[in-house]
Parts: sequence; structure tokens; C-alpha cells
Amino acid sequence: MIFRAFCCSTALFLLIFGLAAPTQAGEPTEQMKLTIDKMIDILGDPALKDPAKAEERKKLLRDTASERFDWQEMARRSLARHWQKRTDEEKREFVPLFTDLLEQAYMNRIENYSGDKVSYDNEKVKGKYSLVKVRIYTSKQTEIPVVYRLRKKGSQWLIYDLSIEGVSLVSNYRKQFDSVILSSSYEVLVEKLKEKAAKN
Repeated sequence: MIFRAFCCSTALFLLIFGLAAPTQAGEPTEQMKLTIDKMIDILGDPALKDPAKAEERKKLLRDTASERFDWQEMARRSLARHWQKRTDEEKREFVPLFTDLLEQAYMNRIENYSGDKVSYDNEKVKGKYSLVKVRIYTSKQTEIPVVYRLRKKGSQWLIYDLSIEGVSLVSNYRKQFDSVILSSSYEVLVEKLKEKAAKN
């Protein structure tokens, strides 16, 4: 089974290339924009365009994405009821496998960037949770609504889920993971994730 990742690959790719300045932006949106700008700087750095620097550039992009994504929270929500059944050691093993699955989904698409624009439409904050709504305008003039859900940890707003056209990334993976675990086992799921990581 190859995990379907259209939500992940599209949304993370678009997050990287959100270029429009937000209007009436609050703290969550401003922090997202800081991450986006940092990634754009990495991609535009002439010193990193040399093919010999490809791995270094990928690492810098991954490290920057990790500043904004709460991988452990996303992994926990994606496993849902199965998370509580895992040992601490299993959780420590699963989170980086899950992170790699999401990271690889967009790293392979970066070279296809074609000038997509992002309009930051709305932001809602309730306690330590926030929601940021954006619209993506692709080079083909297609409009794609995306919703980012963030949770505040310390002074940082971190993404724990996102949706494209109403489809949640976390829900998408939760259904796939649940299907594998129920039809086979958790161990089989981990092996499949390891196999996918080894191919990249």
C-alpha cells in the first residue's frame, strides 16, 4: 500500500510558497509568514542552487518546516485511538516515520514551483487554538481553499492539522492508518512506513 498524500503534498507545498502579504494578520498568521519567508530565502539562495548542495538545501527546508509543524501532535491525532495503545518506545519510533512521510510528500515537488500565490483571508483565535484560512491561486488560475489549524505552545503557534477543500490531512491519514492496523496490525503499518522511507 502506498499512502495517498494528495492533501499533504499539495498543502505543504503551497505553505512553502505562500507569497502574498496577509491582511489584518494576527500572531498565528504572522508566524506562518515568517516561516514561509525563511523557506523562500533558502530556495532563492544562489549558494544552495548547486546540485552538490541539494541535500544541504533539503535539510534546511526540513528544519524550517519543523519549526512550524507539530509533528508529534499530528502523528498522535493520525493514529487516534491506536496512539494510546503504543508504548513510549513505539511512539518515539512512529513520530519520525510519520514526519518523514509528510516531508517527502512536498520535498519532491519543490522544483515544480510555478509562482502560485496565497491570499490570507481570515484568522480566528480561541484560547490556545487558532484557525487560519487562505486561498491558493495557482498558475492555472484555479482557486483552492486551505485551512490551517494551529495550537500555541509557549510563544509559538504550531500547525497540528490542515484541510484542503474541506479534506483534513489528519483525517486522511487516520483512515489509512486505521485500515492497515485493523486489517493487519500496527507492526505492519510501521513496516510499510519504513519501506516507503527507504525508497526516498
